Amino acid sequence: MTDGELIVRKARVEDISGLVASSARLLAEDGGTRDPSINVDWPREHGAASFAAALADPTRLVLAAECDGEVVGHLVGSVTGPSDKRLVTSATLISLYVRPEHRRARAGARLAGEFLDWARREGAEHAEVTAYAANADAIRFYERNGFGAMTLTLRQSL
Repeated sequence: MTDGELIVRKARVEDISGLVASSARLLAEDGGTRDPSINVDWPREHGAASFAAALADPTRLVLAAECDGEVVGHLVGSVTGPSDKRLVTSATLISLYVRPEHRRARAGARLAGEFLDWARREGAEHAEVTAYAANADAIRFYERNGFGAMTLTLRQSL
């Protein structure tokens, strides 16, 4: 961990390059090592436009974890209202990453806590997140932060 103070805050347009870099690290460390169908170049190819759209969308939350003026982590979440299929408002934690050297500062827990607080304010009755079954560290992290198993996705390569 570095000596600077870690701040968790709503992301801003000027954070987009840092958010793209954080997203690229997430895909390289997690999805890219566990799922060969993941396009690890997606953040560099589409991340800026995706983050810009998310920042402008009132149903999305984009948080930045910042240390010494640099984005060292991020969280993206969304909320969807009731529908004919799902009768409650639901919040989804889409993406969360913190650089390894900042994980001891509880940056991930702080990001998740902000997301859950936001979800409650938005009227969500539950929150959900997905993690790769092989990512035991992520599963333990989410369980420590109040999430529990609900569904299991099974895949067959064709």
